[in-house]
Amino acid sequence: MRLYLHIGPQHMGAHRLQALLSHHRKALKAQGVLMPLAPGDKNHTRLYMAVTDPDHVDPLRFNRGLISAEKQDHMYRMLARTLAEDIAREQPRAMILTATQLGSSLCRVSELERLRDLLVPLSDDIRILAHVEDPARVLARTYAGQVMEGRALPLDHDLALARSGEDWWQGCLDAAPGIDAAAGRFIETQAAPFWLDYTALTAFWEGTFGSGSVTLRPYDAARFHGPDLAQELADSFDLAPLIGHPQDIPGMEQPAAAWVARARQLNALLLKRLDQPGTVLPRPLWHSFLKEIAIEGAPIAPGALSAVSDRFAAANAALADRFPALAGPAFVPDAPLPDWQEADPERGYRASQYLLVFDGRIDKASKAEAAGKEAALAAVSAPVETAAPSDDGLSETARRILPPLAQEKFAHLKTSAYAPHDRIGSVAEEEALPPYAPLPDRTLPDGSTGTVIVGCMKNEAPYIVEWVAYHRAIGVDNFLIYTNDCTDGTDEILGRLQEMGVLQHRNNDDWKGKSPQQHALNRSLKEPVVQQSDWLLHIDVDEFVNVRCGNGTLPDFFAAVPEATNVAMTWRLFGHSGVTRLEDRFVIEQFDRCAPKYCPKPHTVWGFKTMFRNIGAYQKMSCHRPNKLEEDKRDQVLWVNGSGRDMTREAIDNGWRSSKSSIGYDLLQLNHYALRSAESFLIKRQRGRALHVDRSIGLNYWIRMDWDDARDITIQRNLPRLRAEYDRLMADDKLAALHRAGLEWHRAKAAELQATPEFRTLYDQALEIRLNGTERAAYALALDLES
Repeated sequence: MRLYLHIGPQHMGAHRLQALLSHHRKALKAQGVLMPLAPGDKNHTRLYMAVTDPDHVDPLRFNRGLISAEKQDHMYRMLARTLAEDIAREQPRAMILTATQLGSSLCRVSELERLRDLLVPLSDDIRILAHVEDPARVLARTYAGQVMEGRALPLDHDLALARSGEDWWQGCLDAAPGIDAAAGRFIETQAAPFWLDYTALTAFWEGTFGSGSVTLRPYDAARFHGPDLAQELADSFDLAPLIGHPQDIPGMEQPAAAWVARARQLNALLLKRLDQPGTVLPRPLWHSFLKEIAIEGAPIAPGALSAVSDRFAAANAALADRFPALAGPAFVPDAPLPDWQEADPERGYRASQYLLVFDGRIDKASKAEAAGKEAALAAVSAPVETAAPSDDGLSETARRILPPLAQEKFAHLKTSAYAPHDRIGSVAEEEALPPYAPLPDRTLPDGSTGTVIVGCMKNEAPYIVEWVAYHRAIGVDNFLIYTNDCTDGTDEILGRLQEMGVLQHRNNDDWKGKSPQQHALNRSLKEPVVQQSDWLLHIDVDEFVNVRCGNGTLPDFFAAVPEATNVAMTWRLFGHSGVTRLEDRFVIEQFDRCAPKYCPKPHTVWGFKTMFRNIGAYQKMSCHRPNKLEEDKRDQVLWVNGSGRDMTREAIDNGWRSSKSSIGYDLLQLNHYALRSAESFLIKRQRGRALHVDRSIGLNYWIRMDWDDARDITIQRNLPRLRAEYDRLMADDKLAALHRAGLEWHRAKAAELQATPEFRTLYDQALEIRLNGTERAAYALALDLES
């Protein structure tokens, strides 16, 4: 088996190549090529983090809590085992591993030897691939990227080294600061990029992997950003051309030179601030400071760095002789300009004034970080309700259930910045507060359909009336619901609600394409109820908008964020709360155990759905968000999180989940009851599928969704007004009869599945899994790697 090792380096289109590889993972498999998941989805960062020297801590290892040699060794052994298992199972003719950090961070022979020792048992034919371009253009992008990660040294140093005639590679490393992760000092961030010496880069890698093992290919921005990217992929990895392209590969826009100047000057002060004892500056907060001083303008001009192009011109010409593909425009430098000088930061900017403004937040973060570490250490030694912990912090249940890979993930996770906890936000969630008052009557202006939910359903009969009544009670004005392939009476219930004037129902049995849901959403844009709406949201029948401000209504929330055009309604995942049987009771009343508010891993926990103003800013509505932004509307979009904080820069173009910097639940959250009762879970897993209940289809979903670490009853303040609206709807005899018939269908289906050995086993296994949040997150992460 041939093993392709793509090493980047950074800032030369690797993210686009990786996105295409990930998008075509199944098509690659059909060609006998394995793009494994164990090292990561797109960029195989786990491979990189596993092989750096233990004392070579970089921002990635630091941010992910993988500083210790023990955690690195866990990751190394996990990768060695899972990659070998993947190869044994798939028997591929080739495997592709790709990590941009390999080429732009590994700088010690010991690191390459550790990487070689990991890969040689997998293949005796290892090919190293790097994409390169004129070093001045790359330095302009790299320097800007370093500054946005904390670099404080200006480009004068890099230019002086280029003119000195000294060995570039060694000169960069000799001048690098000592690594001090807590103080924000990393080789990758603060040092000049040693790897711009492509001749030295080639010799470095061939010194460990053998003469002729390295291939250099040109980075051509036009080729990488257009339809020719698929051909570049084929040429790089000896593939048959792949058809199709992911719709949205995020861009790597360069920040304005003035913004870079502002950021560098602020970084210099922040690094001094970090030298003060007890000061902690979490990376998300640092990033947010730099975003807050952003300014528009032209990026750094590569022509002003022509000394770097000149420094490597002869060496790169020799490389072009060795690698003919480089003979094109890749090494042709930009026209020379006057030597680089740091841009004017503009508008009277003074970094010291901003530091004074940020100082209080740094103090607060330092105290919170210290308290959080103490709490995390205490949490892993505290007893779990269901079992006593073992010496390694796992409960006895977890030790019995978690496979070795999940136990390794737990060891990484338990004291990292990704460990779940509930210490964010300001809303009291377990306290029984007074019920909300009924929603005042409101009259919509002529030509407006108000706030509209577009929904898609299949076999949801027992839950429809509650969901509709609830959202009417908090201020939703209209519903457009699509259904397909229903057998439990869902269509009939929605048809009756349409006859009653409550909603509009459309049959979607004739759907085309990859998804009935997307087919329905595309159709919905032609409907008058959507075209005339003020606000739109697409949510499912197991999702309830929980407004946590004012009188708990959508008008109250809109009043709290009057300028917002888009709202990321982040999921709060609710587990089965010990309810095993399907009951005819309100979902929001039965289930009150949920995920902690801080839960960045696994990625599904912080998924969001978007509520957005109908201002024509986007051409398309998708499952989680609107897409295809109209450029002339960009300046009109203000995207806020559930706490009303601006997250526009993060979400305006793509993304469907909140991050550590954008999570917020204070004003609004989306309660997601993905499981409901254990019996309902069986029906959900069987619905629309053949009888396959292995772990990836059955328990994987349960493990991801059955959270019970926290309790949140804030939505139950809506119960009186929900009951009033529900009773009003159910006073219709026909609707009530249809609801009862649908409930009996589900009860009969649950009994049928309980009598099926495969589903009974799934049911029993699911109820056995009683894990705390960190254990559950570790198990889910391990399943990601195995899927």
